[in-house]
Amino acid sequence: MERLVKVLNVGVLDYTKGLKLQKYLASLHNKTIGINNTLLCVEHPPVYTTGIRNKQYTEDDVNKLKAKGAAFHRTNRGGLITFHGPGQLVVYPILNLKHFKPSIRWYVSSIEDTVIELCKKFDLNATKSPHTGVWIGDKKICAIGVHGSRFITTHGLALNCSTDLNWFDHIVPCGIEGKGVTSLTEATGELVTIDETLPEFLECFKLVFDCEFQSAGPDERNAILERI
Repeated sequence: MERLVKVLNVGVLDYTKGLKLQKYLASLHNKTIGINNTLLCVEHPPVYTTGIRNKQYTEDDVNKLKAKGAAFHRTNRGGLITFHGPGQLVVYPILNLKHFKPSIRWYVSSIEDTVIELCKKFDLNATKSPHTGVWIGDKKICAIGVHGSRFITTHGLALNCSTDLNWFDHIVPCGIEGKGVTSLTEATGELVTIDETLPEFLECFKLVFDCEFQSAGPDERNAILERI
């Protein structure tokens, strides 16, 4: 039971609602009934988000980004600024790391390993670097920013599938100068959608985290969404 993980795929979800849903799912770990480890899988409308080191973004900076047609949110995750939007698979693992390994460093490394294994399925050579995330050459394909409280995790990863990469032109992604971003579509030269990526991601996550999955059905998904 401890390594049973519920997969909750809700499709397109506003970022604010995504935060509320993460908070609700994390609160379930204080209860003893049911499956509390969850993979929340979403696709956000355009939004720029910053992590806990966000002081360099003034109100003027924020307004300029909003003028591009995206929302802006400051969060309690690790990392600096990034973009979420259509064509990007965002996964928020809401896990109790005591069921796995009580180490945030191990957890982030395992997420990176998961995405590297996923990229292999698309014949892509992805790697880690001193900077958090997953890279193809000097371009980041997956951003990672997590938060842990008493080993309960929130936030997670953003994998560019068919994302419009022009959104990243307005920021320094993750605060790393001189590096670019890429997507599965750009790296393979073929359109790669979220729908075809998610099953492959789940297979790799299951392998790396040594867990079993249970999918939330439509009724359960709707009942959970009604709570936010």
